[in-house]
Amino acid sequence: MSAAAPTAAAAPPHGGRAINRGAALALLAVTQFVLILDAGIVGVALPSLVKGLGFQQADLSWVTNAYTLMFGGFLLLGGRLADFLGRRRMFMGGLILFSVASLAGSLSPDPGFLIGARAVQGFAAAVVSPAALSLLLISFPDATDEEKAERNKALGVWGAVAGAGGAVGLILGGMLTDWFGWQACFWVNVPIGVAAALLAPRILPVGAPSGERNGFDLAGAFTVTAGLAGIVFVLVNAQKVGWTSPETLGLGAVGVLLLVAFVVIESRTKQPLVPLSIFRRPVLRGANVASMLQVMGLMPAFFFMTLYTQQVLGYSPLKSGLSLVPIAVSIMIAATAAGQLVARLGIKATTIAGMVVMAAGLLWVSGMPANGSYVTDLLLPQIVIGLGGGMAWVALTVAGTAGASEAESGLASGLLNTAQQIGGALGLAVLAAVASARTTHLFGTGDNPAQALSGGFGTALLVGAGLGVLAAIATVFLLPGKNAMPVVDEHAIELAEETDHVAILPVHADA
Repeated sequence: MSAAAPTAAAAPPHGGRAINRGAALALLAVTQFVLILDAGIVGVALPSLVKGLGFQQADLSWVTNAYTLMFGGFLLLGGRLADFLGRRRMFMGGLILFSVASLAGSLSPDPGFLIGARAVQGFAAAVVSPAALSLLLISFPDATDEEKAERNKALGVWGAVAGAGGAVGLILGGMLTDWFGWQACFWVNVPIGVAAALLAPRILPVGAPSGERNGFDLAGAFTVTAGLAGIVFVLVNAQKVGWTSPETLGLGAVGVLLLVAFVVIESRTKQPLVPLSIFRRPVLRGANVASMLQVMGLMPAFFFMTLYTQQVLGYSPLKSGLSLVPIAVSIMIAATAAGQLVARLGIKATTIAGMVVMAAGLLWVSGMPANGSYVTDLLLPQIVIGLGGGMAWVALTVAGTAGASEAESGLASGLLNTAQQIGGALGLAVLAAVASARTTHLFGTGDNPAQALSGGFGTALLVGAGLGVLAAIATVFLLPGKNAMPVVDEHAIELAEETDHVAILPVHADA
């Protein structure tokens, strides 16, 4: 890492002792690596939770969704808390909370306890993630051209390390689950998180509170999170209690009312979590809508392919993790090369092409049979999905932040990340309900368990392909043409390639 970021001490902008920038980058990158690693590990362990804790198949998606919803709902608030209370303080507090929640998860006696621990992990990550990135930017100022170059290199290390975490998590998750059981997937976070929190005061800048302390929008954060969580719960639970049951209709109405309350709060509060005026920009609106639809189709693919390899093909957790590495690698390769396509074809054309390729890959993998071949039924479609998803992801990241002023860049990036994570949660809820319904139907018609499960997973992935096509159509109508786009410089494209594409990986959205 020293090649990417010099270890020379730099005076912190808020005073105090000099900061060793190389050490600061190493600590922040390792922290990001562990947060990304955790989600890949937990994903591979999902099938083991059916036996270990007695999870019902239809409830497994909540292990992922509990984390994603809390992260997506509180990400913007986490950034405001870091501004209000201090970046290093929130970084340390968030890491300790994440470690405690991980330990609690490993000791879970039942599914409900584990889901609660995952929700706390998601909230903690929403505190750590913006504080960590802010500390990285503080450690590497960009007042001169030389400093800008060093910051870009540091961000490149940040993105590369986080991207590697997604792939390594798939492998390590299989190893830990095979050798020590699913509990080990939570144990691994505890010593690393505690050590990083204890080292932070010695290595990281203070990241003192900045701006005017006019309060922060707790009401907005809680209403949007509770509203979205309620709607996702309705989608998952409706298969059990019925779509027209009082429980479904009542909770659905409460979720919608909470989201309406969020809009009202944002329009009236002096310090809104999300100033509604930012949605007047057509490019930002279009990028957020298209990105949400894309992730609704893409993220659940990891979930269903993990279940398919272990529950249908009979892979061990380790073999399952290894079998999914190609999609993570192909996403990173495509995201790294997407900048050239954006520069040549424009954001809109690159996004549409990526969506279509991704949808084609999802359509291919949706045909997974009970006696499938790894090469033709998993490996090749994974590569297609990853290449298309990576292309579209970077293009939409550039679109979602293009034209934003320096003061608005954090908000624009936070909105895009939130849309992506909430899209992943909603997509997984919808597709898990589709898979459950289809599997139940196939069982009832006489299919054996492997046939019924693969049929359910394949149907869900087919719906995911449809969401990819819908995202491409939304891009056609919601994003303006190349000539009407804001001017995008090469620096913005580089940042999109280096820092944002890692969130596509089978992870929570700590990236």
